[in-house]
Amino acid sequence: MSIVEERELLAVPMQSAAVGSEIYSGIARLAGTLWCARRRAVPGRRAGTVVVICHPSSNFLGHYALAPFAAAGVDAVAMTTRYLGNDSALLLENCVLDVGSVVRHLREEGYERIVLVGNSGGGGLAALYQNQAERPTITQSPCGSGPDLTRADLPPVDALVLAMAHPGRAALLAEWLDPAIRNENDPLDRDPALDMFDAEHGPPYDAAWLARYRAAQRARNDRITDWAQARLAEISERGIPDLPFCVHGVCADPRFLDLSLDPSDRETGTLWGPPWAANLQPSALGHYTTLRSWLSQWSLRHTNGHGPDRLRGVSVPVHVIYGTADQGCFPLHARELHDAVPHDRKALTAIPGGRHYLNGQPQLAELMVKTVLDWLG
Repeated sequence: MSIVEERELLAVPMQSAAVGSEIYSGIARLAGTLWCARRRAVPGRRAGTVVVICHPSSNFLGHYALAPFAAAGVDAVAMTTRYLGNDSALLLENCVLDVGSVVRHLREEGYERIVLVGNSGGGGLAALYQNQAERPTITQSPCGSGPDLTRADLPPVDALVLAMAHPGRAALLAEWLDPAIRNENDPLDRDPALDMFDAEHGPPYDAAWLARYRAAQRARNDRITDWAQARLAEISERGIPDLPFCVHGVCADPRFLDLSLDPSDRETGTLWGPPWAANLQPSALGHYTTLRSWLSQWSLRHTNGHGPDRLRGVSVPVHVIYGTADQGCFPLHARELHDAVPHDRKALTAIPGGRHYLNGQPQLAELMVKTVLDWLG
């Protein structure tokens, strides 16, 4: 029987690239875990294939797929970026450098095939990484600083797996932003005409009202972007590189309450509990950020991390996998990612009953891993 033979710390140096501001230069520390497969012809020799599981900020060092991958005969690496557990000042472009450092290290270790697995928010990052590894075009972050990826060492991977993934952080937050908030400093100052928590509107939600709601969400995202750009220009004149700010109302997607929208096997609610509470609680996605970080990861107009756009420039095989009971990433997200891939070496697979991180579902984790390995051949 194949079991995990060893678990060791993977230490990789961070590569450097040209940056436009000293506040984003210097040393970054990465961490990783390597789960080694027992099925090896020579003890201690690396397996031919390694999977790398990534996310911009989540701690995947104990990821649910590590042991199943190793037990199935491939090595598995869970990596962190420099923004582990704190995405408030995150630049997606720096995350690309961090993924590149790990991929380059594994190439130097002699792995024949590297598969990049982007889970949840890692889906957009994986797509961005491979896009820039194949045809680098980004010379700086949208905030005017950050790395020049055209001068970075970004070895391409051999395949992408996007698991329980959404199109990108900006697209997701735009779908979750509460458009009823009229005053960015007071989340209780609300427009009742755009309040999804007002029973007068639903659920279920009328299609015309929902269209106005979605337009208002995008408009709020654009207003925050306009304010962030103006504020950044203002403070730059005074020698201040960046400032933090708070975004209220970040968990208000009507799909959380109306299961007829993008139907699946999910239950009502969010990954953080009841929608009204999750919408305002401090730990919700995107609640704390900075001016520069907003433009890189949360702004619809400026982010480089929109997965479908990036996948259109990717040549390697892509497998999109989604859970039918996921409360955060929905079937339309998976189809949008899959349909953006321009070639036919792609697959779209549903994991019946799968929740967002397959929490408490070890059999489904094994099913997902088997599905990936069967697809890889």
